[in-house]
Amino acid sequence: MNQPVQTSHHEHRYLVKFLIMSVLSFFIGTVHGLLQVIPAVRSWLDSIGSPYGGPGHMIDPLAHAHINLVGGVTILGMAVTYYMLPKVTGKPIHSHRLAEHSFWWTTVGVLSFYTALLIFGIIEGNLWLSDPALVPSVHRFYGPVISVSASILAIGFWIYLANVLLTLKDIYRNADSPS
Repeated sequence: MNQPVQTSHHEHRYLVKFLIMSVLSFFIGTVHGLLQVIPAVRSWLDSIGSPYGGPGHMIDPLAHAHINLVGGVTILGMAVTYYMLPKVTGKPIHSHRLAEHSFWWTTVGVLSFYTALLIFGIIEGNLWLSDPALVPSVHRFYGPVISVSASILAIGFWIYLANVLLTLKDIYRNADSPS
């Protein structure tokens, strides 16, 4: 008969950083949302294409959505999965080391992605209004920076997915073996 995994509070301490990052992301996203509805800021964002295109699109909705949905919701979901999967199955997570990696890769990825969107959105937005001919000279750096930060973020997601799938594989492999 399968006995549930006995856990201590210390075993889940590694998940605190996921919760802190989630709360921090929601805070940043809330401040971002409040700032972008200030009439002067909203007017500037609208003048540079938000939310439909142009540099304004990088700030609202892309940066705002990513810090909330990836930084807040997804990282919280990762923590919930890493906590609940052992509780529901009675078996441990495949690798706490992979869980750590998934956190750090995802965190660095979402923060760099968010920051790049804001910086390029602001710089290109100001150029769009002052000297539109200069926008391409800045925008040529946007692709590589966004690609690197998005790749870091994707590595975090894939590590998380691999860890969950390996955990499920461990569970079903052990369920099939004779006791």
